[in-house]
Amino acid sequence: MTILYWMLFGLIAGSIAEFIAPSSQGGIISSIILGIIGAVVGGYLGERFFSVGVTGFNVSSFAVAVVGSLLVILVGRIFSRV
Repeated sequence: MTILYWMLFGLIAGSIAEFIAPSSQGGIISSIILGIIGAVVGGYLGERFFSVGVTGFNVSSFAVAVVGSLLVILVGRIFSRV
């Protein structure tokens, strides 16, 4: 059951990141994938540089996942223009 919770967490984080910085790709599957990748990226970078990571379903983990998702969108836009 926990994988379903993480998918829901990824969907919400990815949807908020898509709302803040809309991309040309859309859909629920891309939002879930974006949120999960963003949580991983944000958790890694947050733990590495700021000692803040994704530790569960709380506000700080959610913020880290959204910021990570925004970074994934930004990197995707940079590489799609090259």
